[in-house]
Amino acid sequence: MKSLSKCIIFTGVAALLTFGIISFSCSKTQVTGTADTVYAESKSQIVPADALKIVEALQKSFRAISDGVLPSVVEVDVTETKTVQTIDPFEDFRKFFFGMPDFEEDDDKNKDGNDKKKRERKFEQKGLGSGVIVKRTGKTLYVLTNNHVAGEATKISIKLNDDRKFEGKLVGADARMDIALVSFESDDKSIPVASLGDSDAVKTGDICLAMGAPLGYSQSVTQGIVSAKGRSGSGIGNINDFIQTDAAINQGNSGGPLVNIYGEVIGINTWIASQSGGSQGLGFSIPINNIKGAIDSFINNGKIVYGWLGVSLMPATKEYCDALGVGETGGALASQVFIDSPAQKGGMKPGDYIVEIDGSVVKDVEHVQREVGRIPAGKVVQFTVIRNEKKVNISVKIEERSDKISSDNGKLWPGFIAAPITDEIRQELELEKKVNGVAVTNVLPKSPAASLRLQTGDIITAVNGKPVKDLKSFYAEIALVEKSVNFDIYSNGGTITTGTYKF
Repeated sequence: MKSLSKCIIFTGVAALLTFGIISFSCSKTQVTGTADTVYAESKSQIVPADALKIVEALQKSFRAISDGVLPSVVEVDVTETKTVQTIDPFEDFRKFFFGMPDFEEDDDKNKDGNDKKKRERKFEQKGLGSGVIVKRTGKTLYVLTNNHVAGEATKISIKLNDDRKFEGKLVGADARMDIALVSFESDDKSIPVASLGDSDAVKTGDICLAMGAPLGYSQSVTQGIVSAKGRSGSGIGNINDFIQTDAAINQGNSGGPLVNIYGEVIGINTWIASQSGGSQGLGFSIPINNIKGAIDSFINNGKIVYGWLGVSLMPATKEYCDALGVGETGGALASQVFIDSPAQKGGMKPGDYIVEIDGSVVKDVEHVQREVGRIPAGKVVQFTVIRNEKKVNISVKIEERSDKISSDNGKLWPGFIAAPITDEIRQELELEKKVNGVAVTNVLPKSPAASLRLQTGDIITAVNGKPVKDLKSFYAEIALVEKSVNFDIYSNGGTITTGTYKF
């Protein structure tokens, strides 16, 4: 019996081992089976042949675009030198607990009398972005990228798709458009220059590819569509109207190209909207048509030469549109005008609502800024404005923009933003119904309004003694001011007349 039991157990184990060996072998090698047996290695036509041809053609297009454009896409490695104030634990401890006498502060001294330069320390910070070669002149090749990538770099290295590296040089940078141009030298004439497309021809739904070095992964390509056009950059301090795309864009993609199906650059990838810091399908590129003129401007002048109109623009809310009688048309409100500016010389007034530039319909404030910025100094341009509910044509000779002049509040007339008195403002300021005029907001330092001691919350009821009942009549009286001005101000239940401001 024992022998029989042993035999049965042995036979069973042997059978299990045999099954295990066969099962293991089946996963590694092909075993001949019946006609009904189907194996994973067998090929079957899942996609219909006619449909597959379409997909294969699309795949070939993506391959061709990538092969054609990637050699002109580069990685931009930068080093920035940062200066920080260091902490002296003994000096700062004594100052914090025992106080220090005040000393006169000058350019080189802190209030405690210590030499500022002795407390400063410099360190190097490295960064990475992307770029695209857009021009060649002799041995010099020019790379377009973002200002936030290379604008403050002290060292720049350009890495090609074949891993060759070249020392780069900053040609010019511009913060308002967030673009920069970098150059490097090479005798290799085979290095390709990218073709620039027409971003005005781009439509929502167009297929596009984003290229660059996201998170340091050079020569990456992502594909998507154009999700929208004309996205505003005012929220990030940028005057561009962006192309929105769902092609994956991440840190490191900045400065790389957005490419259409023809292998043409239609935009420069610049920023993403994200709650996580990574791509969430909301990427934004600067339209290449916004940049084309800047390339030669950087090369010739080292900067972008902007045209200057000389007005302070603001978008008109429904309250402003209703108060001015301009309807719901697109446009931009010239809330203030610089004294002696091209706009004032041409006859533009505070309160003019700009609706056309040389016959082209104005969309919004950023549209005016872009269009005026592109106009060369010396060119005469016709602006169509709505004034007192009537269209007026004004010819203005554009001048070159200067940061010094355009930031001089002392030249900005009237130096504050006039707001229509809404029910909300009336309630907030506890105004009686009989009080009419405009509310003073956003008084600028050193401006004519500041010189007249105007304050936010004041209500202007008259200009040079002539009553104003609303925003439209206020701007009508402001337009008549020539040599001097004063205001009647309602404040704290009484009315006073300001001093006189002379121009």
